[in-house]
Amino acid sequence: MRSRVRELRTGRGLSQQALGDALGVSRQTINAIETGRYDPSLTLAVHLARFFGATVEEVFDVDAQ
Repeated sequence: MRSRVRELRTGRGLSQQALGDALGVSRQTINAIETGRYDPSLTLAVHLARFFGATVEEVFDVDAQ
């Protein structure tokens, strides 16, 4: 699953640590999502989308391999 998390995060001038802190997850989790090594739970995907004022579909491309 491809994500736009890095693009959205850097667009707001946030570090991985700052985003992780805001969402209650580790910097390593944010890094793993951004690099495609980890697909977030539905709950975390929704929290990420809400944080960025977007839909889950706008943040994550579930059809991408």
